[in-house]
Amino acid sequence: MASPRVRKIADRIQVIVAEMLERRVKDPRLGFVTVTEVRMTGDAQNATIYYTVLGEDADQAATAQALESARGMLRSEVGKQLGMRTVPTLAFELDDVPEAARHLDEVLAKAREADAAVAAAREGAQPAGEPDPYKKPREVVDEEAEDTE
Repeated sequence: MASPRVRKIADRIQVIVAEMLERRVKDPRLGFVTVTEVRMTGDAQNATIYYTVLGEDADQAATAQALESARGMLRSEVGKQLGMRTVPTLAFELDDVPEAARHLDEVLAKAREADAAVAAAREGAQPAGEPDPYKKPREVVDEEAEDTE
C-alpha cells in the first residue's frame, strides 16, 4: 500500500494528464482516451498511467504512439504543476479491465442460458424412486411386554 503522500501525487498526476490530453495535446492519432488510474512506486520516481481507448485495435495502437510522442511534454507539465524536486518518469499502459469485464459478461450470459435450459428440463419432471425416500425405523415389538399381558 502506497503512502498517503504518494497516493495524492498519483491522483494529481491523473488529473493533470487527463486535462492535458483533453486540451493541449493536438495529435490526430490520439483517440478518445480515458485515464483510469495512476500507479506510482513508493519513492515517487516512476508513474504508470493506465488508460482506455474507445475504438478498434488500430485506434489503440495509434493512441499508444501518440501518448509516447507526447510523454516529454506531459512530464514537463506534471513537473511544473506539482513543483517537486524530481519529476516522476511517465509510462503509459493500456488498461485491460474493460476486456476482462466483457469476457465476464459473456461467461455470465452463457451461465444464464445453461440455467434456463436446466429449468426448462426440470418442468414437469418427477423424482426417481419412491415418493418418500427416507427409511422409516421399524417398530420393535417388545416380547417381554407381550408375555406379561
